[in-house]
This record gives sequence, structure tokens and C-alpha cells, in this order.
Amino acid sequence: MSTTLAPAPVPASARPAPRRRTRLLALPEARWALAALAAFLLGLALDLAGAPAWAYGPLYALAYAAGGWEPALEGLRALKEKTLDVDLLMIVAALGAAAIGQVLDGALLIVIFATSGALEALATARTADSVRGLLDLAPTTATRLTADGEETVPTADLAVGDVLLVRPGERIGADGTVVHGTSEADQATITGESLPVVKNPGDEVFTGTLNGTGALRVRVGRDPADSVIARIVTLVEEASRTKAPTQLFIEKIEQRYAVGVVVATLAVFGVPLAFGADLADALLRAMTFMIVASPCAVVLATMPPLLSAIANAGRHGVLVKSAVAMERLGEIDTTALDKTGTLTEGAPEVTAVRPLPGSGLDEDALLALAAAAEHPSEHPLARAIVAAARARDLPIAAAEDFTAAPGRGVTATVDGRVVGVGRADTDSDATVVQVTRDGTPVGTLALTDRLRPDAAAATAALTALSGAAPALLTGDNARAAARVAAATGITDVRAELLPEDKVNAVRDLERAGRKVLFVGDGVNDAPALAAAHAGVAMGRAGSDLALETADAVVVRDELTAVPAVVRLSRTARRLVLQNLVIAGTFITVLVLWDLLGHLPLPLGVAGHEGSTVLVGLNGLRLLRESAWRPGGTRET
Repeated sequence: MSTTLAPAPVPASARPAPRRRTRLLALPEARWALAALAAFLLGLALDLAGAPAWAYGPLYALAYAAGGWEPALEGLRALKEKTLDVDLLMIVAALGAAAIGQVLDGALLIVIFATSGALEALATARTADSVRGLLDLAPTTATRLTADGEETVPTADLAVGDVLLVRPGERIGADGTVVHGTSEADQATITGESLPVVKNPGDEVFTGTLNGTGALRVRVGRDPADSVIARIVTLVEEASRTKAPTQLFIEKIEQRYAVGVVVATLAVFGVPLAFGADLADALLRAMTFMIVASPCAVVLATMPPLLSAIANAGRHGVLVKSAVAMERLGEIDTTALDKTGTLTEGAPEVTAVRPLPGSGLDEDALLALAAAAEHPSEHPLARAIVAAARARDLPIAAAEDFTAAPGRGVTATVDGRVVGVGRADTDSDATVVQVTRDGTPVGTLALTDRLRPDAAAATAALTALSGAAPALLTGDNARAAARVAAATGITDVRAELLPEDKVNAVRDLERAGRKVLFVGDGVNDAPALAAAHAGVAMGRAGSDLALETADAVVVRDELTAVPAVVRLSRTARRLVLQNLVIAGTFITVLVLWDLLGHLPLPLGVAGHEGSTVLVGLNGLRLLRESAWRPGGTRET
């Protein structure tokens, strides 16, 4: 069976659904944080300019209200459940600061925590968007064959054993097996294979993959709720809900710290008062304690290095989504890499042109002949062949009577001769097509997925950083995987993996005590990106779900940026540790001074703010260009 290439309407099931992406200002947390920040900055400008208190005071109050009402409400709800969180402590500290005239300190605390809450809400919303976008890949209806003919039914109503008719250009409505027909399926979203795969009777097909030019009859093999795409959604959601051990540890510390500061503040106020101290003096000492014990410096000890690292990475084409993600990147000690679109560019190229002896053709003539026959086709192999001919500046003759046979190739009349181009059976790790003229073979072309120029350098750098060569996890065939592994120095190769197999491979490494960085680009990589300790997506051709699930995105597709951002993260983590030591030392000294002696309020505020400025400036060192280069920043 053959079909002529002609424009055809795109079936509804093949059209991508419009992307539903939550905008930042659609989130109430973001709007309140923006209002608090704007009020704070305007009030600060008036304050520094020497304006009267009645001018900037209401603006500070507005910052308190806009940024503090929600964490205050959540804190009160937590109190009802007999727990105490740091957010409520910050509200109390801010109000305490205002009570003794330090309105600026309190407003700054409020703005910091409101902004953090907005970023967390945005990350959660974008993850939900990406999961909904994945579900849009699956068609909502399918054509089911019955004894009376055909009927269009919702895919949710399909049952195991139903037989579907999948027309050319439609998305396949269920996981199943081909029972009749031959075609090619673009299943890059599931397996990551860069080229459409020939489907014959007995071959497995997946929900949401795109059928080529042939009609298929498919017997449903899985309930729609158990399809590969549905399982990908489940895996991403489960991994996104899982809290890292570090996060759980921090939550415990927050609870204990909050309770400790509150108890200590009450004691600092109540004990002297019980022994006859003046009320004003006791209140002043307690508020001074609240100020110096405030974790402002601790907050800034962590954020400036990480945010500076994020900004530096962004200038070099790597978007790291949060400070938590930046920190996690520096913790990895093992790397796992996808192949197609990650180590390779995800597009085929002609790597060998072999005319047969006696054909009368040289390499250029054979390539030009094949390009002429393939020119009307939209197949990825056809585009690669035509591109190779144009790269050699070869003339491409006009073709007539073009036909395409699904799974077999194309034929066309070129200069009065019938030229055929179709896949050849071979054990090669490349895709080989045979060119015929009037039914006689005249040569072959070999095509492979092009390796990224920096792939070998990137894998070598990742090996040096982690102490072990990366693992290659791919849905492609074993021969193609072995070729890429040999070119990049990778020895741990796992091929023909479905998305859940990649997740299992990542979890196996983590059960062995490793912290895994996974680098990928496709929908099929999203569960592994979510399951890994840290995930990086290649941005140029990356799927929406991979980009949203990953902790970082390499916008320019420069693979060497991956080890660079890992190095930068490790530098940031070392600076965070330095800053925590500095902040902890200042807080300890000031608190002991206030408890054991008499710490004047202006000196307490100066020490508190001085430590805050010091750790902030130390963190800003990572904004320098040299911090991106290996060994560019040396910690002191």
C-alpha cells in the first residue's frame, strides 16, 4: 500500500492542546509579596531621604500587613494544632522590632519571607501545569471498531481487548498491540528515540504517540488509567510530594528554634520583672534579645550565595529554579545521562555515502539522487538527506510521481528513472537506507544521531567532579547507545528503557547511597528528573514537562554548562557554611552579652545589622565572572 503526499487537515487528536501555564501574578502569594516589596522600597527611600515619619511610616505598615497577614494566619492555625513555626516567629520578631522603634528591621524580615513564600507557590503551580500539559498529549477520543463499523468514543471508556482504528497523523489513543497495518510511530515522548519507529503487526504502541502515514488497527492492551503516560504522571506527582531528608531535618530545627526563642524571650522579660526590675527596662532587654536572636543574618547567610550563584548561572545560559535546587546540585556524587537530545542533538545526519561498484555513481551523485527522491517528504531521514546534499552544494533534481510506503520508504521518478529510498536491514548501529534506480540497488546512506561536540568534555568533567563516570540511561536501542557511550567514555550503559525503568535505575543508585544528578530532555525523562536528587533539562528541544520538572534548565544546550553549574553550586554551599559560622558567632556573642551583661540597644542593632551586611557581601562574591570558571573563586 502506498499513499501520495498531499496536504491534509490535522486531526483533532493530533493537535497539541494549548499550554496552560500559571502566570506569576495569578498567584495571590505573589501579589501580596509584590505589594509588600513595593511599599517597603518606597518607605525605605523616603526614610533614607530624611522624610518625616508620617510619610514613610504608613508605607512600612502596609509592608507589614501585605507580607505578614498570611504567615501570621498560618502561624495561628499552627498554634491551634499545638505547633510553632518559624514564620510566626518572624512575625513576632518583626512586631517586636517595631515596638521598640526598629520598624525597618521588621519590614525587611516580612519582605524576605513573603518573597520566599511566593516563589514556593509558583514552583508548586508550575509543576501542576506541567503535569496537566502531559495529560494533554493523550487524545480525548478514539475510533473503536465494532461489528457494525466504527464509533468515536472517549478514550477513558476504552477497555482491554477493544480494537482501534488509528488513521495517518492521529495520536494513538491507548497502549496496545498492532493487529493490522504498517506505519511509523513518533514515540520520542515515551522512549526518547530520535527517529520514528516502524510498527508492524505484533509491535507495541503507546498512548499519545503520533502515527505516521499508514493506517493501523490496534488492540488495547492496558486500561487507560494504567497507560505509560498515566504512569509518568503518577511518578512525577509522587516524586514531587516526597520531602528530602534535608528538608525534614530543617523543619525539625525550625520548630525547636522557634519554641526556644519564644521561651527565652519570655524568660528574659519575665524573670527580671519577677525580681523587681523596672517594666520598661525588662521590656527593652527582652526586645533587644528578640532583635539579636532574630535569624535575619542566618536567612541572609544562606540566600545571597545561592541567589548570586543562580544569577551567575543565568548569565551563562543555565536557569536554576530555586535556591534549594542550587544547593542540591552541589550535593550530587553520581550522574546519569539520557542519550537522545542530551548527549546527542536529537536529529539524524548523514555520516556515510557508499555507492555500489558498477553503479556508475560517485558519492555526490548518489547523495544527489537520494535527495531528489526524498525532497517532497517530511520524514526526519528525508530532511537529513536533503540537508546533506545542500551542505555539499549539490543540485537537487525535480521529482515526479512521489509516493511514500509506511515502513518501507519512498519512490519517485527523477530524470525519467524510478528512484527508491528505503531502510535496509542491517546490524549497524546507524540507520542505513538503500538507494535503488529502476529497481537495482546503487548504494547506501548511513545516518546517525549527531553527538554534541562538547559531550566528551562534559562527561569527563562530570567524572572528575563525582569521582565516577556517568551512567547512560536511554530508551534507544543497545547498538546506538553503545556507539554514544564509546565516544564519551561511558561504561555503564542501560538501553531500551521505558520511563519507569529510568526511574528504577535512578532509585537503585540512590539506594546504594548515591545522590544522583539526572540530565535529560524528553517527556520520558521527566519521572527520572523528578526522582533524582537533582535534575537538569536541556532547554532548546526539551519537552515542557522535562523543563518544569527539572531543577535547572540549560537554555543554550551547552552540555559543559552542567559540570560548571555543579561546581558553582559547591562553591555556593561552602560560602553558605562560612556565612552560617559568621552569623552564628554574632548571634551567640550578642545574645550572651544581652543575657549576661547590659547590651545597649543601638549596639545590639549595629551588631545584628553588621553581621547581616557582612554575610550578604560575602555571598555576593559569586556574582563575579570568575566564579563560573573552574577554580575561579577561592574561599577564605
